[in-house]
Amino acid sequence: MTDDWRTDRIRAALRGENPTVLRRLGAGFAVIGDVQFLPGYSVLLVDEPHVQCLSDLPRTKRLAFLSDMEQLGEAVERACRRMDAGFRRVNLEILGNTDPFLHAHVWPRFDWEPSGSVGKPVWLYPPDRWSDERFRLGPQHDVLRAAIGEELDRLRTTTA
Repeated sequence: MTDDWRTDRIRAALRGENPTVLRRLGAGFAVIGDVQFLPGYSVLLVDEPHVQCLSDLPRTKRLAFLSDMEQLGEAVERACRRMDAGFRRVNLEILGNTDPFLHAHVWPRFDWEPSGSVGKPVWLYPPDRWSDERFRLGPQHDVLRAAIGEELDRLRTTTA
């Protein structure tokens, strides 16, 4: 598979061709992030490619998206807490400054982060963190991917 899915992540997910998809949720797709300098970084993609803002959705779907965001956040929290003793919390963000589609970032935060970064937004990390091959999503993240997916499955069965 080529990286063509990156040019339209949502349509690729709808076609089953986005390899970062963890699970299909009520109003979108839970995906693991392309970079993992904070292991467990995930994103919720809306399932309608033309939707740019939360307010573009009808209220019922808007609430479903926010519920999915909370669910993904809890799944990342549970998986990261189990796998890393330095886990602190999860940050949830809907920004919309770069990509023209609705999505939410789920950032796990850890005690082992550099002291100059730990209390600041992730976006202030040095630029090399975003492009360093060491942090690129790969097979070394399979166990983490599986753990987040399993937590999503557990949450779905306990909230259904």
